[in-house]
Amino acid sequence: MSKDFSLNESIRGIWDKMASWLDSLILNLPNFILASIIFVIFIFIAKYAAKLLDKILKRKGSQDSIRHISTKVAKVFIILLGFFVALGLLNLDTILTSVLAGAGVIGLAIGLALQGTLSNTFSGVILSFLPELQIGDWVETNGYAGEVIEINLRNIVVKESDNNYVMIPNSKIIEEPFKNFTRTARSRVMVNCGVSYSSDLEFVQKLTTETMQALFAQRGNEEVEFMYGEFGDSSINFVVRFWTDVTRNRDVLTAKNKAIIAIKKAYDQNGINIPFPIRTIDFTNKLSINEPKKEE
Repeated sequence: MSKDFSLNESIRGIWDKMASWLDSLILNLPNFILASIIFVIFIFIAKYAAKLLDKILKRKGSQDSIRHISTKVAKVFIILLGFFVALGLLNLDTILTSVLAGAGVIGLAIGLALQGTLSNTFSGVILSFLPELQIGDWVETNGYAGEVIEINLRNIVVKESDNNYVMIPNSKIIEEPFKNFTRTARSRVMVNCGVSYSSDLEFVQKLTTETMQALFAQRGNEEVEFMYGEFGDSSINFVVRFWTDVTRNRDVLTAKNKAIIAIKKAYDQNGINIPFPIRTIDFTNKLSINEPKKEE
């Protein structure tokens, strides 16, 4: 009898517990429905807010990487806000606290496991909003030079002059220096050359400067600079510097090509020699060679 009594009590306790859960569910059903509706509304708000933000950024001329990251962040933020509001309507404050604490622990574990990936991700966010680096720019970094084709959360894609694509991790771009040819419309180009020791150095300086000024128009405070640098093995070497329109590495090569052709023509017309390396061999020998005497 005692065992039957204990079994009945257990069954009664289970039914009572289930009845209390059912009563709690019925009492909280309106709040649950309201919380579900609120959460769905926030999902739709996030979707249309992201589209609206994308249109606004596109109208302002923002690059694709900025629009992509901004819309994703805005959508996630609005959905998380709706989730927390829904939990608040269900009076699940303790669950909300547990969720936040669990998210912190999980986030720490993920951060430790994916340090390299997260580093590239955060670097990608920084690069997306960096005005000094945008899609279409011609950059030189980490031993590569080319046009920036894409900036995403993992890497940037650079198209080199040989038409090959290079993917460089974002963290490498942040940590290493890079040169952007596109951010400045004009740059200074340098050409090195040398003339023979018999040349009139002052005339060479004047002729070279005038040739560069006629070929490359200088603006404002810009000027052609000519400076001798050293006594070389077979020539007196100099560098001439001038300003021109440069937005990519090819512009530098084109400007140097024009400058070298113009300098060579000007020197040929004025009898100025650009010497090639000369080696002087001294055959002076003070040793005398005596033939051995023949024995009689």
